[in-house]
Amino acid sequence: MNQLHPGARWQFRITGYFLFGIPGFFLSLWIIPFAILLFNSSIAGIILISYIVFVIIASEIYARLSYNRWFYEFTDEGLRLERGIIWKRYSNVPYERIQNIDVYRGIIARMFGFSSVLIQTAGYSGQINAEGSIPAVDINQAEKIRIFIMKKITNMRK
Repeated sequence: MNQLHPGARWQFRITGYFLFGIPGFFLSLWIIPFAILLFNSSIAGIILISYIVFVIIASEIYARLSYNRWFYEFTDEGLRLERGIIWKRYSNVPYERIQNIDVYRGIIARMFGFSSVLIQTAGYSGQINAEGSIPAVDINQAEKIRIFIMKKITNMRK
């Protein structure tokens, strides 16, 4: 099983900031004014700083767990994916169903030197992500994966 590019930690970390930070922002719109009314502004500041520290720590834990539990492997039959922190998700994407392979590089990927490989399959429409999505591989490895899969599906269709 192959592991993701180390830059994926930053991608997971930023996801954690949104996952843990946005709900707290909306809660703080209610909690901070009540804390100021009931106590004083220094208590409200302590609550805010404590929450920011919590978001940073929780995001770091989320990033490390996500990175350490995300694997992919190319077998004779297709792509095998394994991911998940609490609930594990195992996926198999057969080569016969693969229609298209996209190599995508967003701003975070360009900053940390990795690419995302999106493998689109037949019968998987209406979904946000591709069925076979590898979120972070080395730039050269992404192109090798694309060529490898294209050769596999071309040989199968002959």
